[in-house]
Amino acid sequence: MSTDHVDPGHGHSPAAWTSVTIMLIAVTIGTIAFFFEVQWLVWASAGLLVVGIIVGWVLSRAGYGVGGSKVAEKAH
Repeated sequence: MSTDHVDPGHGHSPAAWTSVTIMLIAVTIGTIAFFFEVQWLVWASAGLLVVGIIVGWVLSRAGYGVGGSKVAEKAH
């Protein structure tokens, strides 16, 4: 086994936290809407889920991802 290990950062970045928060809200809204049979809101929450993915990607490309230029790394 090689001892060379590159730590991917486990997603501890503003881009990851923002993306996951948006997606969790979307899933919560979608679940409640599904329970109450509000079909248009289920589809809207699916759209919000896609928005969360796009926001994460955009923030990562803007330097707010793991190892990004705008992120202050914390020492462990």
